Amino acid sequence: MEKVKPKKHLGQHFLRDLRAAERIVETLSLHGGYKKVLEIGPGMGVLTQYLVKKTEYETYVIEIDTESVIYLKEHYPELDGKIIEGDFLKAETLTGFQTLSELESLAIIGNFPYNISSQIFFKVLEYKNQIMEVVCMLQKEVAQRIASKPGNKDYGILSVLLQAYYDIKYEFTVLPGAFNPPPKVDSGVISLRRNSVEKLDCDERKFVQVVKAGFNQRRKMLRN
Repeated sequence: MEKVKPKKHLGQHFLRDLRAAERIVETLSLHGGYKKVLEIGPGMGVLTQYLVKKTEYETYVIEIDTESVIYLKEHYPELDGKIIEGDFLKAETLTGFQTLSELESLAIIGNFPYNISSQIFFKVLEYKNQIMEVVCMLQKEVAQRIASKPGNKDYGILSVLLQAYYDIKYEFTVLPGAFNPPPKVDSGVISLRRNSVEKLDCDERKFVQVVKAGFNQRRKMLRN
């Protein structure tokens, strides 16, 4: 099969900088002792080619694009039985896939489509006790916001919610020329590593509601 053509409706920008791809994979620290890594949206496998060489963990991929799934099956025989065709956001449960049915903990890695990156992180929060680590690339502005500290003007909803459960670090920047087609903005790579917080000392549902309400109405008095 020839190379997969990027699809605008899926927000596909295929990374072609191999050094950047290798750096993203090397950022995985095996924090939390997981043995499985799930790559979201592998496309033609620019990250996958480095993941499958690792013997410390098993690599699984989930891909919504049928053309990409065909390409991966043809070019990565190491992934036999480990390619999940579907939408990560619509998956009922991370452990519901037959290939991942006995999964207890994992890491997630990927070049996240800009248009759904926030939704992916809300899904990560749903499975925070399973997902020990996340290494991902997304729009630089969003990456900086997630990693920003209290008091910074970029600090927002995802900053608060994710930092409650993860230690977050901005790793490095990737410029538009590293992609096909080039996006109109810079990209940023961040890492999230699960901290020791098992449960917050409050109603977690109300915590989420208050955080969202507060940041959605920044000019209001919080006590109101």
